[in-house]
Amino acid sequence: MNLKQKLYQMFILGTDGCGYKEALQNGLGGIIFFTHDIKTPEQFKALIQECKKYAVIPPFLSIDQEGGRVERTENIHGGKKYLSAKYAYEKGLDYLKKQTSEIAKELKDYGINLNFAPCIDVNTNPDNPIIGERAFSNNPDEVIEAEKIVSTEYRKNGIIPCVKHFPGHGDANADSHLTLPEINLSLEEMERTHIKPFRACAKEIEMVMAAHLHCTCFEQEVIPTSLSKNAISYLRNELGFDGVIISDDMVMKGAAKFGAVEAVEMGIRAGLNMFIYRNSNPETIEIIETIAKKAEKDKGLSENIEKSFEKIMKLKT
Repeated sequence: MNLKQKLYQMFILGTDGCGYKEALQNGLGGIIFFTHDIKTPEQFKALIQECKKYAVIPPFLSIDQEGGRVERTENIHGGKKYLSAKYAYEKGLDYLKKQTSEIAKELKDYGINLNFAPCIDVNTNPDNPIIGERAFSNNPDEVIEAEKIVSTEYRKNGIIPCVKHFPGHGDANADSHLTLPEINLSLEEMERTHIKPFRACAKEIEMVMAAHLHCTCFEQEVIPTSLSKNAISYLRNELGFDGVIISDDMVMKGAAKFGAVEAVEMGIRAGLNMFIYRNSNPETIEIIETIAKKAEKDKGLSENIEKSFEKIMKLKT
């Protein structure tokens, strides 16, 4: 594969904008599906088969299926919903295991191979507008216990788990879809509570999603963790994570404010391996094409693209 195709492997795009078909032919790494993509089981399976048909390399076929507030198959279930992480965990470990197995088997039946779950944030801030019941607990040890059960069940059923949102979104007091939240805790406090679940699974988990948070323990300058070389190096070197690091959705205001092309370039230079965009419109495709041209003449960019491609292919095989 050439450098541009390897760069395309670093992106997971949504279907909105319809550029995903051509992008798959150019080497796109994966597709993310949302509620509007899923109308009936038959229609959804057909959409997934279509994506496979266009892909030059088997793609990540991904979804956010946590249960509760974040459940993309709700149109199919006729009103029945899975419990959110908090309430599933509170019903006991056997219940959590059973529900996760049901979710995994359903996703596998559709053709999904990657779920952006479990959410291993420690929900320490009762005013947190974005995490809340998506977290298993406000106790890091309970979050660790739940993560092992959930990730294991996904793996057993052929679904790649992706833990999120590193280094922990639980103390945020703002929604990173709307702004860039600041978490002003010392590294010691972050490690004691929010980073603890990530440390516990770092040697076993396949993929980690980096949050659009400004954590002052990593960056005094206002830079989101997702684009921070200090934060990503910490995840690699201090926690020993060797898998794929993926951004949260790059159209969220927490990242988008840095400029479309500039944010992706920052992420690649920082060591981020993959980027999520909820759409595949011409503007999103243009970001990839612009970075590809730049990387042809930039050794630092091209080397990091090569490293990311190796990690992505290792996970796919």
